[in-house]
Amino acid sequence: RPAGCGELYADPTFPASDASIYFNYCTPLAQFRGEISWLRPQEICSAPRLFSDKPQDVQVKQGILGDCWFLCACIALQKSKYLLNKVIPPGQPSWTDASYQGCFTCRIWQFGHWVEVTIDDRLPCLGGKLCFSQCQTEDLFWLPLLEKAYAKLHGSYEQLWAGQVADALVDLTGGIAERWALKDPGRNMEKERTGLVLEKTVFRRLMNLKEQCVISCSVLNSREGASELGEFHAFIVVDILNLSKVSGKEIFLLRIRNPWGRRCWKGPWCEGGEGWSQLNPVVTSELLSQIQEGEFWVDEEEFFKEFDEITMGFPINEEGQLQSLYTEKVLLHSQNLFGSWVRGQSAGGCRNNSSFPTNPKFWLRVCEKSEVCIALLQKHRKYSPDWAGRIQNLTHLAEKNLSLTEGMQRKNYQAVGLNWKPQTSSFIHLEPLVSCVPHCYSQEVSQLCRLPAGNYVVIPSTYLPNTEGSFTVIIATKIDRKRIQSRETLGQILQEVSATFKLVQLL
Repeated sequence: RPAGCGELYADPTFPASDASIYFNYCTPLAQFRGEISWLRPQEICSAPRLFSDKPQDVQVKQGILGDCWFLCACIALQKSKYLLNKVIPPGQPSWTDASYQGCFTCRIWQFGHWVEVTIDDRLPCLGGKLCFSQCQTEDLFWLPLLEKAYAKLHGSYEQLWAGQVADALVDLTGGIAERWALKDPGRNMEKERTGLVLEKTVFRRLMNLKEQCVISCSVLNSREGASELGEFHAFIVVDILNLSKVSGKEIFLLRIRNPWGRRCWKGPWCEGGEGWSQLNPVVTSELLSQIQEGEFWVDEEEFFKEFDEITMGFPINEEGQLQSLYTEKVLLHSQNLFGSWVRGQSAGGCRNNSSFPTNPKFWLRVCEKSEVCIALLQKHRKYSPDWAGRIQNLTHLAEKNLSLTEGMQRKNYQAVGLNWKPQTSSFIHLEPLVSCVPHCYSQEVSQLCRLPAGNYVVIPSTYLPNTEGSFTVIIATKIDRKRIQSRETLGQILQEVSATFKLVQLL
């Protein structure tokens, strides 16, 4: 509770000390131990503001904390007034208000619910300036305050070092995110983490949604030619242009933003690069004038060559409803069902294990051919009683040939997967009709497909048997409006739809 009149709030549960910065000093952040001070916005600049009405002021900029994945997801709040008001509730006192007491409240989606997180506005600084995330315009503070709330939820700022854009998108939208590889990685682990390879035709169609949802691209492996991009670094796809009409040949240019906030690209479409010789100087001048600090142009060919994966969040309309990435239809009906894997009872592991049939099972009835999205959201390990015992010093990751990013992900999540198939009495012997991305260390796995009418069994599982954890199965689908002829019919359809996804007893 905020302190009394005249006294600014100091959060006792997330103090302005190294205890809120560090978890186990396992990241490069450890070199700043004891050097970070905490200042309130009015101590950092003369006239702090929460937001700006100018579009050019909204760019995010990464500091010394390795949370580019979180910053990319924050762009979702700039694309949706609904989401912005959901995550940062309006009407909070600002620094010029008489009612200002030094505290702010944010909401973050956690395991099927919006959770309120209240913080004080003391922010980590070095040399009197913000040292973690900030807006390109330094007197705006919605981003560092949201980052602090997110760090508090995770236990410390260091816990935000390395992660997946998809996870942060789920936390900031309450929706679903999808990942694709941009090239076939062969038989290594990348294919298991990112699922299907994205075809260029599908990619171009998905780019039409750039104004409605976040599109992020990532570099996972360092290689010659991409060293300036950084390894395990996430970027934001700002725009895509088809320049065929002005160039006389097929040229697709993508505008990419680096959360570092500085130019980092030396390819043929950098300023002064040879790529611009293919365009009229007037067009070239116009396109180069569009890029802001930290942005650069790449063509589609080098985009697929230099970047490794792409992540997109499902669009969310102003009523808070999901839209399909593939058809853009509104998924009007959604339902969450909670469950758990219990050792010796319902933690059967993947299909390679004879105990697979003991996994939790859900019944899905599809009354007519429909577009259906099924997702499996697992609870972060920090909520498990034995989580602290699972944590090992990440400095030993090199011995296992894992990157810091991979190690953080495996520390936080189980390897989970999802199967669904026609309902039969002996479903274990049937190949799955539809299968999501193979088991991977992600907060959420999902797939959207068109299912024929019928009954299906949905089976969430961990990769290893006897691995305990909690989860939510999410189903989202649309109602065919052609069937709605009257209010009574609508009521019947809604009742029917709400009864089509039921938990069945363990077999």
